[in-house]
Amino acid sequence: MQAQSANPGIGVLFVCMGNICRSPTAEGVFRKLHQELAPQLKLHIASAGTHAYHVGEPPDRRSQMAARRRGIDIGAHRGRVLTTADFTDFHYILAMDEQNLQELRQIRPQASCGELRLLLEFADGALQREVPDPYYCGPSGFEAVLDLVELGSLGLIRHICREQGFELALPREAHS
Repeated sequence: MQAQSANPGIGVLFVCMGNICRSPTAEGVFRKLHQELAPQLKLHIASAGTHAYHVGEPPDRRSQMAARRRGIDIGAHRGRVLTTADFTDFHYILAMDEQNLQELRQIRPQASCGELRLLLEFADGALQREVPDPYYCGPSGFEAVLDLVELGSLGLIRHICREQGFELALPREAHS
């Protein structure tokens, strides 16, 4: 797989429906893990929505608050909709759920070389395949999203490191 990105490094794009809850949270978590565990990897990280409901808007305040409690600031993010160029600019295009994965498969250009998958396919020990939409849930829904995207992001970092030919040395607390 060889994406033709204008951005240096391996492209990782997180996708949900509106790009204000799950995908910006996953982007923030993955950025933090990248900086802490594998800063030597050259990555281009972003997120997008399959629908243009929230273009230009910041993440849901509940997502921001939950992320901030874990030392992750996603407040500067602004919602954007997936573009045709994303299918060639990103190596990994990771949907939060089956509905968005199906949408990605339907709109994917024929020349696309980005790998379409669910984020939680990379999550060792995850009991589910999808990151649920917390939009209509209380605070616990946003915490659950963070737990799941941390699992998936850690597995993805490990996968990319293996693909690039080196093992990831994890701090002790990251194993639990």
